[in-house]
Amino acid sequence: MKILIVSDAWEPQVNGVVRTLQATIAELRQAGHEVAVVSPDLFRSIPCPSYPEIRLALAGWRKVGRHIRAFAPQAIHISTEGPLGLAARRWCLKHGFPFTTAYHTRFPEYVAARLPISPKVVWRFIRWFHRPARHIMVATRSLVRELAEQGLEQTMMWERGVDHDLFRPDRAAHPSYAGLPRPIQLYVGRVAVEKNVGAFLDIDRPGTKVIVGDGPALAALKAQHPGALFLGKLGGEALAAAYAGADVFVFPSRTDTFGLVVIEALSCGTPVAAFPVPGPGDIIRDGAGALDEDLGRAIDTALTCDRADAAALGARYSWMSCTGQFVQALSFVPAGQMPESKLETVRVAA
Repeated sequence: MKILIVSDAWEPQVNGVVRTLQATIAELRQAGHEVAVVSPDLFRSIPCPSYPEIRLALAGWRKVGRHIRAFAPQAIHISTEGPLGLAARRWCLKHGFPFTTAYHTRFPEYVAARLPISPKVVWRFIRWFHRPARHIMVATRSLVRELAEQGLEQTMMWERGVDHDLFRPDRAAHPSYAGLPRPIQLYVGRVAVEKNVGAFLDIDRPGTKVIVGDGPALAALKAQHPGALFLGKLGGEALAAAYAGADVFVFPSRTDTFGLVVIEALSCGTPVAAFPVPGPGDIIRDGAGALDEDLGRAIDTALTCDRADAAALGARYSWMSCTGQFVQALSFVPAGQMPESKLETVRVAA
């Protein structure tokens, strides 16, 4: 199948959406599918206010349409609700081409954390954007229920996966942990207001708090919490070692739809402490971590969990299974190509 993915979130960004798309595309190609990506690097762009790592493409539906026609896909997946997603949505509706979308971010809560805008206003946009989609891919059962309450019932599951060769419990601890007071309480992710990292750092518990990641709130949190260890961005084996060497992984976000870092930590045998909200609430089971509105109490409980139980839960998630769900959501695509009128070949500038 020829699959075109349209995403406003793409390399060099490092976040759950980009990592999910990268892993899914790799699995799709390995399975024999042909995949192309329409992303901000193909167009002139500007930095997103308050989130400069995200580039907002300056491209209307005609420009995006030229890329679509050049690839002549059998299926179009619109991954994000940004400028490129909006342009691709308009092109698909204008040409009667069915498409799928994904609900990666709980935008009403995300926007409310940054701007004085009511979540009800944002929900109107979410309903408008996703309503024409043949299927809306979601990562958890909580999101299925949440979107159904908003009148969006055409959801299909698209969970997340883990590279188990990389994230495994037998890794040695990160060298920065040597000599640190235990227990080591780890956070991995973007250091930004919507991730609620401050709620974790404000908790008074013995041991060492370790932050892996970068973001606009980093400088302020460093100044406010000199006792914490900030390691910056880590990837590959260094990130896996940070997970494996921690005593507990703390996930303070209330706005994520899943939390890819949660299952990576579990796969390394590290129990998870989180709020009982969608995302971690769909993943964590007894013995692998703890959910509590008192995050400090969740940390205390998670520290008593068996690391083998955490690793066993993390082992359930694979990118192969995740990609199979993605393909299943495209099951409505007919065997034939696009109609001849939509197969016009156009040279696309790099």
